[in-house]
Amino acid sequence: MKKHYHNKGFRHNTRSRFPGNNRKPARYAMSEVDLIRIIEYSKQSNTTNVEEESYLSINTFEDFHLNYQLQKNIKSKGFVSPTPIQDKTIPAIMSGHDLIGQANTGTGKTAAFLIPLIEKISKNRTQKALIIAPTRELAEQINSDFRSLAYNLQLGSALLIGGKNINSQIKELQRNPDFVIGTPGRIKDLINRRVLVLSVFNNVVLDETDRMVDIGFIKEIKLFISLLPKFRQSLFFSATISRKVEEILYAFVQNAITVSVKKTDTCKNIKQDYIKINKNQLKVDCLHDLLIKDGFEKVIVFGNTKRGVQKLTDELVKRGFKAASIHGDKNQNQRHAILEKFKKDEVSILIATDVAARGLDINNVSHVVNYELPETYDEYIHRIGRTGRINKSGIALTLVNY
Repeated sequence: MKKHYHNKGFRHNTRSRFPGNNRKPARYAMSEVDLIRIIEYSKQSNTTNVEEESYLSINTFEDFHLNYQLQKNIKSKGFVSPTPIQDKTIPAIMSGHDLIGQANTGTGKTAAFLIPLIEKISKNRTQKALIIAPTRELAEQINSDFRSLAYNLQLGSALLIGGKNINSQIKELQRNPDFVIGTPGRIKDLINRRVLVLSVFNNVVLDETDRMVDIGFIKEIKLFISLLPKFRQSLFFSATISRKVEEILYAFVQNAITVSVKKTDTCKNIKQDYIKINKNQLKVDCLHDLLIKDGFEKVIVFGNTKRGVQKLTDELVKRGFKAASIHGDKNQNQRHAILEKFKKDEVSILIATDVAARGLDINNVSHVVNYELPETYDEYIHRIGRTGRINKSGIALTLVNY
């Protein structure tokens, strides 16, 4: 559906005060030349591989012999057949093996570990699961998915994240939940307060471990591993495995099955391109012209700083766009409320910093726009992975100077 904004042709004079007006030299490691080469290569790859066969699941969800209510919940979420990561990991987890899973973002990874763990713990209430995620948003998303998949199974969860009342979380832990889902900082805080004891968890998931290492949580993760029971089922998920990630990996899993559905760094269903901006053109005007085009229905725009993201949001709102931002200066309740509006299409444009947007899992994002260059190639891959999720197509655009 085409959007209608007032003052579409209006241009504010923002050259002197607005972020991204090409007045300062780039300070980021990835150059525009490097990124253009990456995008051009992606175009060639997509052209030469258009006849590549899509993955066909070996199993159906019925083949996993899950209990009736869980099967019903899976259908209620609209899952038709397992994604590749689900097809390969669910049988391995249900057989009791430790697991190393590698997959691109947006592949259905969360359900790949939640479904077998819910099945396992619903049958044996002495089992408990600890799930550690790098960001508050991802932890909230996992908890939301857990609640829908565990509906009517009498399983409880506690969500442990910063930005929320810690006393309420302590009360949740006192209820002896079956699943504890949290971020490293808050988990460590509750361990230090002696209200969270990791030795009771015989099922542990480290999700997006590479992101946790990038953010700087490697010491916390090593501490958590030292506090876990020796006999446990350990599930390890990471898009990439660097040397630092390997330090965690080999201390965490034992005789693990490795599952990888990551053939390339970017999904084939994400069309990548770049938009050139000349010296006489304002970057915000270029973004404006993009956003009023047909098809830009649900867009995530990435900037590099909290201040720049907020200024860009304010400018787009002035121009009549339904825009909102998430960044580190907003508290968790504000970020949660904005994400809910974006999911419900009450807001059509979300402007975000990399840290705030890590782990976002939002359906039907039509476009990702890199308003400012990402710092690294990994950050670029993370950004564009917000679109084209679970076999849907998406478009990723980067604004570059020339």
